[in-house]
Formats: sequence, C-alpha cells, structure tokens
Amino acid sequence: MAQILAPTSQWQMRITKSSTTASPMTAKVWSSLLLKQNKRGPTKSSAKFRVLAVKSEGYTINRLEGLLNLDLTPFTDRIIAEYIWIGGSGVDVRSKSRTISKPVEHPSELPKWNYDGSSTGQAPGEDSEVILYPQAIFKDPFRGGNNILVICDAYTPQGEPIPTNKRARAAEIFANQKVIDEVPWYGIEQEYTLLQTDVKWPLGWPVGGYPGPQGPYYCGAGADKSFGRDISDAHYKACLYAGINISGTNGEVMPGQWEYQVGPSVGIEAGDHIWASRYILERITEEAGVVLTLDPKPIEGDWNGAGCHTNYSTKSMREEGGFEVIKKAILNLSLRHTDHISAYGEGNERRLTGKHETASINTFSWGVANRGCSIRVGRETEKQGKGYLEDRRPASNMDPYVVTSLLAETTLLWEPTLEAEALAAQKLALNV
Repeated sequence: MAQILAPTSQWQMRITKSSTTASPMTAKVWSSLLLKQNKRGPTKSSAKFRVLAVKSEGYTINRLEGLLNLDLTPFTDRIIAEYIWIGGSGVDVRSKSRTISKPVEHPSELPKWNYDGSSTGQAPGEDSEVILYPQAIFKDPFRGGNNILVICDAYTPQGEPIPTNKRARAAEIFANQKVIDEVPWYGIEQEYTLLQTDVKWPLGWPVGGYPGPQGPYYCGAGADKSFGRDISDAHYKACLYAGINISGTNGEVMPGQWEYQVGPSVGIEAGDHIWASRYILERITEEAGVVLTLDPKPIEGDWNGAGCHTNYSTKSMREEGGFEVIKKAILNLSLRHTDHISAYGEGNERRLTGKHETASINTFSWGVANRGCSIRVGRETEKQGKGYLEDRRPASNMDPYVVTSLLAETTLLWEPTLEAEALAAQKLALNV
C-alpha cells in the first residue's frame, strides 16, 4: 500500500546510455523490458550497483533499496546515530545524523551536539546555538545494524535547560527518593489520526465527505472499516525492533484513527519511550505518504477525539490495601485539576466536552469502570483492592514528560491542607 516516492524527477531512468536527449521511461516501455527480462531468466549478480527508478502515471518510484539496506557491520565499526529532540511547538520532533566511531551501549558514551535553535523556534538568531544532551538510545529500525536513535533534551551553552525542555524538570521529580521508593509505573495509550496528504482529511474518508457513523470501526476489520492497518503494523514491529516497550495496538472509534500502548514503564523511561515511538511513527507515515496528526479533535462534530490516557500506579497502590492509596491519590488529583488540565495538551477543550467518552474539562470526576470520568478505576482493581488508576484527561498531543512527572508530583510529593482534603473527600465521597 505504501511506496517510497522520489521528491524530484532526477532519478528517472533514461532509455539509452549514449543519447543526450533520451526521454523518461514510460510505463509501456518498462513493462516491455520486464517481459524481456523474465524471458531471459534470472540475471547474474554484479558488483556494479545500479540505481533504478520508474516514472509511471505521474509518480517516480525511488529504487534505492540496495543502498538504503546496506549492512555496514562487515566493513566498519562506525555507526550512524540519529539525534532526536523536541522542537519549539512542544509537539514536533526534529532529528539529524552523525557518525560515531564505534557501537555504544549507553547514552553517556555519546558526545553532546548542537543545532540552530533559531530555526526551530527555540533560540534568537543572534544567539542560536542549542546543545543536545543524549539521554536514551534505541535501535534504529530504519538503518538497522548497530545504528541507533538517540533521544536528547536541549540546553543553553551555559548548561541551563531551555524553556521547551520538559524532560529536565521531569528527571528532577523522578530522582526524588520518595518517588524512587514508590517505583511509579505508567501505561500510556497513544491515539493518533492518519490524514490524506493533499486534502488533510482522514485516511479512508471520501474527499469532502463523511463515512458512515461510528460503530463498526473500533477494532474493526475490512476494507470499509479499517484504514491504515499497514502503517499501524509497520509501527508496531519497528517499535519492538527498537526496544520500545510497546504492548499493543488497535483501530480506534473514529475511522482513520489508531491507538498503541506503551508500558508498563518506570519513571522517566515512559516519556523517552513515547517520544521515540512518536518519532518512528512520523518516519513511517513520511515514507507511506500519509500525514500524522496528534490533534485532540481532528474532526469536529459527532466523532471521537484523540487522547493519551495514562495508566498509573505506585508500589503502595499495587500492594495489599492499595485501593485506599488510590483513593487518596484521586483526592489529590481532584484538588489540582486545573493545574493538570493546563498541562495536558493544547486544544484539549475541544475534546473534553462530556461527550464521546470524555468528562467535561471544567469538572473533576472519578468512577469504577466509567469511561466518562476524569479518573477511571478498573473493576479488577476494585475487586482485588489494589492496582492502578487511569487518567483519561490527557490529550493525544500531551508531553509525556509533563504528564508522568505531574502525576508523580501530585500523588507522592504534594500535600493539600487538611481543610481542602476534607472538603474534597466529602464532595467525591472518598472516605480517606
């Protein structure tokens, strides 16, 4: 379904070797050559590499697979490291490559690097240098071999985190001994929507029109129900290859919308894995010629939005008597509802309307097995008296560093006044 398209016509094959006025190869000529080639039987391998591209029906198919798939390991110890960081919007991922002299096993073995922050909206033009600090590494599913993807965060030349560096603050919270002792686990459900390239309309939808109403698409199968499964499956395998702790995937309620889950992950690792998985998804959709959006409400009207539900538990929640700890955490979350909403993604007010399996953005609520609440507790957690809670408020474009660290801060480090706690407990019917 997906194909690599060359950006220009420079790779078009010419019919003759000697003619300086040769015209691009037509689909008819290409078909003729294929027939002749098949009649000759298999060709002998040649040490001479050839680039082949075919222009047919307005598209130029790039045939560089041989070079793109070269295995470098028999010939050099050097590897390619793709340095990845978050751009000025807080949602966009940027990256660039560099050669490293040998394979590495830990980000501390990698050098710091720099980039032009004025081109990403993160620094002024007169002082534009921003420094990248390697923080996490993953195997590169695109280049293979010993090549790696490197998740970085960004600092000034003086060593201060730049304003868009949310990882640095999260790392401080997760380094607190009280948080470390509680071993916070996260399971993040990343929803996303696939759009047609030219019209920015969901994949599988008629241009300028709408499909049938929601109902058959969630976890559906069939050409009239599932749009983009090849992208979802390619992403699933690429994440497993990279070492990302992806735990599942499914088609979502709105056609053209998908979800994958990452976790359980501990502490800062949750944010690193989500950002790496988002980068891989951006690269796959790039190659497929499809546009990825994390907008929390890509289509207005009677269509589900896109969220990033975050499942959370601590050591105390997972042990006997943990349900009481969960209720205390819910109490704290209710008292900081405004703080959390302000940090849970841009445009979230278009999604959290109280409809389409969401709670109202203006009201905090919780319930057992209730997907229309701010915080949902599973039936199994209630039954066993221990487990986890699900924060259903984060939008699909949320920053996982912000959301995960804020959950830990509010439930483990922040202490409300006794008066506020008593009033909230009464309001929410939490007997804690």
